[in-house]
Amino acid sequence: MITHQDSMHILLADDDEDDRTFFSEAIQELKMNNKLTLFKDGKDLMDYLIHPDIKLPHVLFLDLNMPGKTGIDCLKEIRANTRFKDVSIAIYSTSSSEKDIEDTFIEGANIYIKKPNDFSMLKKVIKEVVNMNWQFHTSGLNIETFFFSI
Repeated sequence: MITHQDSMHILLADDDEDDRTFFSEAIQELKMNNKLTLFKDGKDLMDYLIHPDIKLPHVLFLDLNMPGKTGIDCLKEIRANTRFKDVSIAIYSTSSSEKDIEDTFIEGANIYIKKPNDFSMLKKVIKEVVNMNWQFHTSGLNIETFFFSI
């Protein structure tokens, strides 16, 4: 259980520099006690995660459409490794295709977020997702509760 003294470790893997900047600014404005680590692609993310000395993240925001190693590739690799069983994975994508939502649900993501276009909405989404009771959320997880909407 994460107490308020603990800093939340949040990762974002997204190939879009503007999206990484927005996300980072939203987290700063929320003044949450956290450490944000950004990755520009799936390969960098996986290189980081396989390092044995890292502190595992609490939440990983994962873009689907990245060149090279895609978000779904990363999701499959992460879920195939028991070391990451407690990492909550939020798919963070511009796509709202049913196939993407179903595929990521089946592969073990915890929530699917369509990227908001608006900065205040982005802050709201991040705040909700980061403060979510993940154990409760994932215990009753089904395809209807998987797609996050505010």
